[in-house]
Amino acid sequence: MRIFLAALMTFLPLAASAATLTVKVENIDNKGGVLRLSLYDEASWSNDNSEPIVSADVPAVPPETIITFRDLAPGIYGVKTYQDANRNGKFDQNWLGWPLERYGFSRDARPFLSEPGFNRTKFTLSDGENAIVIHLQ
Repeated sequence: MRIFLAALMTFLPLAASAATLTVKVENIDNKGGVLRLSLYDEASWSNDNSEPIVSADVPAVPPETIITFRDLAPGIYGVKTYQDANRNGKFDQNWLGWPLERYGFSRDARPFLSEPGFNRTKFTLSDGENAIVIHLQ
């Protein structure tokens, strides 16, 4: 009987771990536009040519906008977001490189001359429901 049960269990599908991440973005400017948010793992964080794990572009609704990602693999991630007020699809900066649009990172990490490193933004995404808050700067 034990052999039968062991053999049966090898053919049963394993329950896949799935996580849900709800990101509440606060300090949305009244200019509206599009809130662009991307989720990265460590390997793709600092590579400008890499694709995010998942991303979303949603209407920027003041004073806060909420985005939910479903069916994510649990792991260590970081979030980058910005409010594309003029809807041109890029993060606008002046000639000195200073931001012209509001932006934010997970753990409300603040940049210093460049975006914060992954270690300052990382958080653990566990099985089930997860939530973070980002305050745009």
